[in-house]
Amino acid sequence: MRKKIKNKKILIIRFCILAVFLIVEDWILSIIIYNANFNRRFEIPEEQRMDIEDFDGLQRTKYKFNSDKNQELTGYMYSSGKNQKGILILAHGFGCGGHNLYMDCINRFAQNGYYVFAYDATGNGESEGKGINGLPQGVIDLDYAITFVEENQENQKFPDLPIALFGHSWGGYSVCQVLAYHPEVKAVIEHAGFNHSSDLLESEGRKQAGIGINLILPFLKLHESVTFGEYASGTATDSMAYTNAEILIVHSKDDDTVPTAYGYDIFYKTYQDNPRFHFILYKDKGHTDFDPDQFVDFLDMYLL
Repeated sequence: MRKKIKNKKILIIRFCILAVFLIVEDWILSIIIYNANFNRRFEIPEEQRMDIEDFDGLQRTKYKFNSDKNQELTGYMYSSGKNQKGILILAHGFGCGGHNLYMDCINRFAQNGYYVFAYDATGNGESEGKGINGLPQGVIDLDYAITFVEENQENQKFPDLPIALFGHSWGGYSVCQVLAYHPEVKAVIEHAGFNHSSDLLESEGRKQAGIGINLILPFLKLHESVTFGEYASGTATDSMAYTNAEILIVHSKDDDTVPTAYGYDIFYKTYQDNPRFHFILYKDKGHTDFDPDQFVDFLDMYLL
C-alpha cells in the first residue's frame, strides 16, 4: 500500500513539473509572438512620404518631448492662417511609421482653423525606440503628448485653446483609453478603433492561427499586464465614462482590420442613449477611408 501511495505521489509530482514546463513554454512562446508582431519598429516608405510643401499655406514647428522611459518623441504643431479655434492632438495608427501618412487629414483640420499637434509614437518615424514596445504604449505616448501640450499652454508657449483628440485604429483605441488620465479633454474623434488592446491581439491572431490563438491569448494578455501595468488593464468603454467630452465614434461595416465587433458595436451598445456620444457607421469605407470634413463639422459644433 505504501508503495502505491509513493508511486501516486511521484506521478503527481511529474504531472506538476510537466504542467509548469508547458506553462513556461507557452509564456515564452507568447512573448516571442507578441514581440514579433507588436514590438517592431516602423518607418514610412520613402515613396509614400508626403512633404509639407505639397500643402499650400500649411506651416509647422518641430518639438521634442520625452515619454515614459525617457525615449524622445518628435512632434509638430501644424497650422494655417490665424485665429485658430482649438488644438487637435492626432494619434496615428499601428504599423504606419508615424503621423506623416495623415498629412491630408492634418491639412484639412489646419485649413479649417485648428492647430494640429501630431507626433510619431515610440518606435515610429522620427521618434526614438527600437520597437513600439506594445499596444498600450500608444496610450502612454498620448498621455505624455497631452501633458506636453498642456504644460506649454501654462507657460504660454502654446495658445490657451480647448484641446480635442483624433485617433485612427491604434490611435482610436488610444484617444479613448487616455481619457482616464485626461478627462479635461473637450472633444474626441475615434475612427476604426478597438475597446481593449487584447482585441487587436485576438483579431490579428485569428487571421494567423485561427482558433489556436485561444491557447496563447491569456499569456499575451498577461505579458501586456506585466509590461504596462494599469495602462493595459482598462478599456476604452470604461475610460470614456471618466469625462464629459463630446465623443464621435466612426467605423465601417466592411472593416476587416478591426471589425466593428471589437470597437464600434461595443461602444454603441454602451453609449447609444448618452447624448454626448455621436455615431457614424459607414458601409463600404474599409479601415482607412474617411471624410475629415465631417470631423471638422463635429469640432466646430462641440469644441467651441
